[in-house]
Amino acid sequence: MTEIHSAAASGFSAAAATYAAGRPDYPAALDGWLVETLGLSPGKVAVDLGAGTGKFTPRLLSTGARVIAVEPVAAMRAELAARFAEVEALEGTAQAMPLPDGSVDAVVCAQAFHWFASAEALAEIRRALKPGGALGLVWNERDERTAWVAALTRLMTPHEGDAPRFHSGAWREVFPAEGFSALEETRMRHGHTGPAERVIVDRLLSVSFIAALPEADRGAFATQVRALIAATPELAGGKTATFPYETVAYVCRRTG
Repeated sequence: MTEIHSAAASGFSAAAATYAAGRPDYPAALDGWLVETLGLSPGKVAVDLGAGTGKFTPRLLSTGARVIAVEPVAAMRAELAARFAEVEALEGTAQAMPLPDGSVDAVVCAQAFHWFASAEALAEIRRALKPGGALGLVWNERDERTAWVAALTRLMTPHEGDAPRFHSGAWREVFPAEGFSALEETRMRHGHTGPAERVIVDRLLSVSFIAALPEADRGAFATQVRALIAATPELAGGKTATFPYETVAYVCRRTG
């Protein structure tokens, strides 16, 4: 199997349960995008590529399409399989998917494409897609117009190392891509509401490069995050918190 980034391999293995609990879901508005823009419906086949623990999987299932999850990290794949018995969960990477040529109607990468953005991955995705099939890319992007969200980013940044990140924009360098139409973008507002310990602390501890830190460093980071929560009036004292996001969705299609 093609090697995956060390931060993904170690961080996501260590944080599979935290990932499932702390990561936000996706806005219901994406259901219409999946049906109307990607063309998913009963009788179609969708691949959830880099599926993780299956945070995006319910959105795909809601279309009525048959869903195949492809995920390289065993701990994440096991979490997904336990939650969604109706989903075929396969070991594989974006560069080596265990799928026949031209066999799927859509490949969707939710919170994942930046990890494997390359000509090799796009060639493999194109191979698996039917002619005219759709590649969908989705991210929940932290809305840093909120001051405390920007402050959280400043706490995280020193730990990033060389881990690929959506916000760097490096993933865009593979587009325009041979054999694909131009990217089309859709944006929608979103928020994750609940106890601050879950929607903020658990969310940040599930970030790959944070989860991969030595235990003492990870604990020190969590202490910093909790101190920020305590010092922020709208979050302190056990208040319910809403972590603001903007969900960004892109689509392009296999040509030829």
